[in-house]
Amino acid sequence: MVQVDILSDTRYPVNRKVVRKAIIETLVKNKILQGEVEVSVAVVGRRKMRNLTTLYLKDNKNHEVLAFPLEEVTQETKKGFINAPDETLRLGDIILCWPEVLLSASRNDVMVDDEVFFLTAHATEHLIGRHHE
Repeated sequence: MVQVDILSDTRYPVNRKVVRKAIIETLVKNKILQGEVEVSVAVVGRRKMRNLTTLYLKDNKNHEVLAFPLEEVTQETKKGFINAPDETLRLGDIILCWPEVLLSASRNDVMVDDEVFFLTAHATEHLIGRHHE
């Protein structure tokens, strides 16, 4: 079972079903959907995103999405180096910047839900250890 915890202010009307679907489909595609899996998602504004990127990326930019893995997952075993005794795979946190998601959807000429799906799936790939070049 996949548990997706979503924290969002009411002024950021993210479609929670799209977020959950993106995470589950990404896990299924990567054959990780076995046992208990947890992912946390926060939808924030520009100020919070800028604070996070300044602190962790040192680039002082607004990004559409950030991913903070809780465990390093190996490609061979699909399990983290350290697994909790309750056998729940806690992948980590995804941060979506709502104003940047809206701009990105507009720039890419796609529906907001499609952009949310794409960015959430992309971040989930990072949580499971898949990175782009």
